Amino acid sequence: MPSTKVLPTPEPDIAGPCCPPLSERPLTAEEAQRTAGMFKALGDPVRLRLFSAIASHEDGEACVCDISDVGVSQPTVSHHLKKLKDAGLLTSQRRGTWVYYRVEPSVLAAMGRLLAPSG
Repeated sequence: MPSTKVLPTPEPDIAGPCCPPLSERPLTAEEAQRTAGMFKALGDPVRLRLFSAIASHEDGEACVCDISDVGVSQPTVSHHLKKLKDAGLLTSQRRGTWVYYRVEPSVLAAMGRLLAPSG
């Protein structure tokens, strides 16, 4: 009987230490593309509210059931959460019937460093 090798699941593309502060040097094309995706995802008021609700939630993690009151229907909330996740701003984990979203501290730190004034 042949043995099958289980490959590790790749980590999600988290923004992490993406880019240097804008005042340090010009961004490369790749850095600009990635950073623009993050800011584009946050450029929608509903997405910004969802991101803020998750980031400010206890432990930086929230169940979708706790953050869906942003003035749009549940399918629209799911759409916006997917856009934030695709931009590398959120991770998610299914627990039973609910999905929990998390803003990784490295994402917030990277965004803060990017916009930090030169010192």
